[in-house]
Amino acid sequence: MKKGGVSFNVQSINILRAIALVVPIVLTLYGALIQSGAIEHANYTNDAVYFLIIGAWIMFGSLSFLFPSKKLSGSLLQLTIYHLLAAAYILFVCGLSSPFIFLWILLMLATYIIAGDSGLRLNIMTLFAIVAADLILNYQAIGKSLLMTDTVVLICIMAIGTGVIAIAKSLQVDLNKLAITEASESLQRDRVTTIINNLTDAVISSDRSGTIRMYNAACLSLLDTNDDLVNKNIDNILPVTDGEDQPVLFSELLREAKTVTLRDDLYYKFEDGETIRLEVTFAPIRSSYSRSARGEAEEGYVAILRDVTKTKSLEEERDEFISVVSHELRTPITITEGTLSNLQLMRQRGTTDDKVMDKAIGDAYKQVLYLAGMVNDLSTLSRAERGVADDPEIIDVKELINDTFNQYQPEAETKGLQLDLDAGTKLGHVKTSRLYLSELLQNFVTNSIKYTKKGSVTIVCHAKAGQVSFGVQDTGIGMSKTDQKNIFNKFYRSEDYRTRETSGTGLGLYVSAKLARKIGTKIELKSRLNHGSSFSFSLPSAAKDKDE
Repeated sequence: MKKGGVSFNVQSINILRAIALVVPIVLTLYGALIQSGAIEHANYTNDAVYFLIIGAWIMFGSLSFLFPSKKLSGSLLQLTIYHLLAAAYILFVCGLSSPFIFLWILLMLATYIIAGDSGLRLNIMTLFAIVAADLILNYQAIGKSLLMTDTVVLICIMAIGTGVIAIAKSLQVDLNKLAITEASESLQRDRVTTIINNLTDAVISSDRSGTIRMYNAACLSLLDTNDDLVNKNIDNILPVTDGEDQPVLFSELLREAKTVTLRDDLYYKFEDGETIRLEVTFAPIRSSYSRSARGEAEEGYVAILRDVTKTKSLEEERDEFISVVSHELRTPITITEGTLSNLQLMRQRGTTDDKVMDKAIGDAYKQVLYLAGMVNDLSTLSRAERGVADDPEIIDVKELINDTFNQYQPEAETKGLQLDLDAGTKLGHVKTSRLYLSELLQNFVTNSIKYTKKGSVTIVCHAKAGQVSFGVQDTGIGMSKTDQKNIFNKFYRSEDYRTRETSGTGLGLYVSAKLARKIGTKIELKSRLNHGSSFSFSLPSAAKDKDE
């Protein structure tokens, strides 16, 4: 329902309705005192009029309380009836000198609430009309004292009523300002909440005692929970440990943060035992009041959390990788540099010992080949890491196997080895990266040729039950069980002297494992010391494209 002047909440409206129900009861008791003669009043007409007015008022007040009007027109009708009942009670029962005449102020307030300034003017005009009617009806009987009494009452009601209305207007101004402020704060809060909920980093805010007051969706995702975190203690929600696996109270870390502080050495453990490393930014929240009244006291704290497990692992792996590569490169570079330096010195001195020079050149050449092999392995690893040429395509398996066999047959013959091909007649197709699959097979073949002194190397390929299996078998030196556990680690080389006799970077099988993961398969290794090794993997068969 539209209000005329001051906007009250539902509770205030209900209070006015309750007062409208109680007032006729009080006036009934007062009228009964006049009727019984306990209070003498010249305005009291007779019992019939008194009971008629009171009966009508009680019945109308009860109906208004039980069935409040929801439309402006109905409220205006109720106000009109209340004014008529009040006027009749004043004129024919108690007069203006009754102490209850000041209840007219409540009627003024209710009128202003519903009808605004125009309704208030009608209310005042009605009061003047009641005063005039009272003087006309009772002046001869009472005389000048009635004029004095009515005038004083009129002035008092007008003064007090005007003050009450002014206060109500002032309160309404404050309420309007408060409503605007609340709406603005609500809008700002909604904006901040929207921004926070769209952040990829987890954000959690607590009060000074460590009780959580706000969090975003990323926080639930990070902690892997759907529980409501509000009003929960942050130490119970985020039990963290430091780098030495010692428990740390998250609330203490918040309180220690007098300025924006960053820590990346905290660990959070899930119920299933998985542990993640967190990077946490701590920031105290200070209000202008707290700065002036409590000397920079914190009102609360905000923590921004990020899972840096993979990032830190990659950083540590990168640092280790650079360190190992630097170490592995140092030896061949030093040997090559020393050998070439000796050759240069021999040339300057006129030394013509062909055997010595041939050996020096051969040593330098081997080291250059070693460096070339390492660069090639690092290049392959880099492509796999960056996802270069990883687009899948339909590959004719028979064609691929034959190409690989033809590519390495001359190398095997040069070393005195037999390169065999054990392939089925119907191999079909696979869908994967041609580059990665080719490099994976090539790594196995070159590795087998390198570590097989005599015997054979066999490329195996068969199709069965929707899978195409690839493999390379050799009759080489084989591997111990210890070597089999570590052979796919980067830069790992067996301590077997026969392995040390060949130049190898220790990256070949590490790169192979990386390539296998990129094409969605797993390498199976079978090996026995002095009896050879077998590397194999499988890929699902794929249908040949119709447009080929």
